[in-house]
Amino acid sequence: MNKFDGINAELKHMQQQIQDYLQIHWRLFLAEGIFFIFLGLCAIVVPQFFTTAIVVFLGWILLFAGMVHVSRSFVFQNMPGFGWWLFMGALQVVVGLLFIIKPVAGALTLTMLMTMFFALEGVAKISVALMMRPLQNWGFILFSGVTALVFALIIWMSWSESAHWLLGLFLGINMVFLGWSLVKISLLHKE
Repeated sequence: MNKFDGINAELKHMQQQIQDYLQIHWRLFLAEGIFFIFLGLCAIVVPQFFTTAIVVFLGWILLFAGMVHVSRSFVFQNMPGFGWWLFMGALQVVVGLLFIIKPVAGALTLTMLMTMFFALEGVAKISVALMMRPLQNWGFILFSGVTALVFALIIWMSWSESAHWLLGLFLGINMVFLGWSLVKISLLHKE
């Protein structure tokens, strides 16, 4: 048996495991798909709200996490790395406050980060789709991955002009495509 036969056998085994898991848990994937479609439609209808909400929510998380880091730093002042812990906490506090106070600037930053997220998510979805390739409807996951890559490219090209609403809109569209893919695949594998 050569190297490629071993890889093919391993891929077939993994594909069978994926198919078995989908058949057993199809209801969970269906519910997840419906949930993503609902969230995605909400984000499409009010993209500016979702963009601002994402920025402000992240700001509060960073603010509280930074306050915990700073507090712990002062409790353990003699611990090696005190300055670094304090720096990380202060940085989180400052960035969190900036996101809360200036959500538009935060939206610009997060939109660029979301560009990277969509690009990496697209690559991951395409990889998963190619692993599922012999299974029916694997192309839906592939389509979702290609869509995520296209979104990354569009956001990158129009970043500064549309950051205040594009993030929410594309996040919504991406969630609808993911939800639709999960619904189609789950219904195909129901027992």
